[in-house]
Amino acid sequence: MARSVEPLVVGRVIGDVLDMFTPAATVFTAHYGSKQVMVDPDAPSPSEPRLREIVVDIPHGHDATKGRELVPYMGPCPPTGIHRYILALFKQERAAAAGGIQLPNGRANFNTRQFAAQNGLGLPVAALYFNSHKEPALKKR
Repeated sequence: MARSVEPLVVGRVIGDVLDMFTPAATVFTAHYGSKQVMVDPDAPSPSEPRLREIVVDIPHGHDATKGRELVPYMGPCPPTGIHRYILALFKQERAAAAGGIQLPNGRANFNTRQFAAQNGLGLPVAALYFNSHKEPALKKR
């Protein structure tokens, strides 16, 4: 197993959300609030993943702010507990303007594998995730 996907395996991102892949992107960094593809598969519950944003037509070697946002960014708003936020990068073979990307019907129940298959994206070229924890309002520190 490639070392770079090991955290994704341990965090069950590979298996729950993505299939095993070999990273092809040499650098994939994320800055909170930037234009990235973001999925929260645990909010409001593990059975109802929620889409955060879709950006397409990102020029090769550039950041996502240079792409075209098809689904506007929606920031994290986890209910109580720990939630994973997953960013997946796919190689887009054809421009979205040429009918290359079929949008999901909504944000709820988003399925990353199904979206990739419908749009001929194949496996990701990179992915990362982070956890967010929100404590109940009644809990005192």
